[in-house]
Amino acid sequence: MNIPIYPGSSSFIPGNTPFGFYDYDYQFQIDADKVTTFVARRLGYPIMEVELQDLNFYAAFEEAVTTYGNELYAYQVRDNMLSLEGAPTSSNLNNALITPNMATIIRLSQQYASEAGAGGNVTYYSGALALTPGVQEYDLGTWAISQSISGGIEIKSVFYQNLPAVSQMYAPFGGFAGLGGVPAAGLYGGMYGGGYGGGYLMMPVAYDAAVVQGIELSNTIRLSAYTFNIINNKIKVFPIPADQDVRDGYLFFEYIKVQERLTNGLVQTNTVTNPSNAPYGNPVYTQINSVGRQWIYEYCLALCKEMLGYVRGKYSTVPIPDQNMTLNQSDLLTAATAEKTALIERLRLYFDETSKKSLLERRSQESDFRKQEINNVPMVIYIG
Repeated sequence: MNIPIYPGSSSFIPGNTPFGFYDYDYQFQIDADKVTTFVARRLGYPIMEVELQDLNFYAAFEEAVTTYGNELYAYQVRDNMLSLEGAPTSSNLNNALITPNMATIIRLSQQYASEAGAGGNVTYYSGALALTPGVQEYDLGTWAISQSISGGIEIKSVFYQNLPAVSQMYAPFGGFAGLGGVPAAGLYGGMYGGGYGGGYLMMPVAYDAAVVQGIELSNTIRLSAYTFNIINNKIKVFPIPADQDVRDGYLFFEYIKVQERLTNGLVQTNTVTNPSNAPYGNPVYTQINSVGRQWIYEYCLALCKEMLGYVRGKYSTVPIPDQNMTLNQSDLLTAATAEKTALIERLRLYFDETSKKSLLERRSQESDFRKQEINNVPMVIYIG
C-alpha cells in the first residue's frame, strides 16, 4: 500500500483540523503552513523523509494552541476563583479584567454570622414552651414534632433574664433597696423578670453604681437563682416552676431548623460554582503574543515527534539492499515525552511568576530595595 507522506509543502484550508477551533482565524491559517514547514525541517526534511501528512501537522498545531489556552485559563481560574464564584456562566472571560471582590468571602462567612445571631442565611424562629408547675424538664424534640417541624431544631436563645439591677433601684412601694421599706429586688424577681421601669436617679453616679452592685449581690444571695440548662434537646429550668412562676404559662425562645442550615447552603444557580464551569473559551490565536506563539511552535514540534515515533514504530527495521535499516522510534518517543514535560513545566512556572501573589511580592521587594538605596544617599543639611 502506497500512502503519500509529506511532499515538502502544504496548503491549509478550513476543515483541515480535527475540531476547527481556529480554522477561520486569518493568522492561524497563515501560520499553519509555516509551522508545517518549520516542524518538517526540524524533523530532518528534506534530508530525511517525514512519514506524516499535512493533516498531522495541522492537528498537532491545533492541539498545541488549545493546550496553551488550557494552561493559561486554568491558571486564571486558580488565581481568580474566589472572585469568579457566583459570576454568570453565560459571559466569556477570556479578555475580562477581573477585579477582586469580597462576595465569596462574605458568603463563606455567613455561617459564622448565623451562629452568632448577627445575620447569615439561616432564619431564626420564635417559639413558646408551656410551663407546668412542678415540672422541671421539658423535651424540645417533642415540642418540635408537635409543631410539624422535621429534622429537629437547635435553640439559639431563651428569653429568660433577671431584671437589670438598675431598674430595681426605684421602688414605688417601699423606697430604695437596703434603705428601708420593701426591697425592689423582692418585688420584681421571678422566672420571667420584669420591672417597673421608672427611675429617678438624683444621686452622684458613684453612689448609683454602689447601689447597683448592692442589689446584684442581694439578688445573688437572697433570691432564687433562676436559670436553665439544655442537654440533648431537653431543657431543665431551675428552680422547679411554681404557680407564681407560670402565671403567663410559657417560656419563650428562639431556634433554627437544623435542616435549613443544610438546604440554605445549597443554592442551584446558573453561575460559576467550580473551575469546570468558569466561562473561559479557547484562545483567539491572533491575540496570542510572540512569547506564547513560540511556545506553541515548540510544543507542536514535540507532538509531531511523538506521532512520527508511533508511525516509525510500526516497522522497527526497513529492508534495503544488502542490509536492514533501523528506525529511530525509541529516540523520537523519548525526546517527545521529555520536551512536552519540560514545556508544560516552563509554561506553568512562567504563569506562576506572573500571578497576583508573585507580582505583589516582587513589588514589595522592589520597594524595600528603593528605600535601602535612598538611605545610602548623604543627608544634606540646608541652612537658610
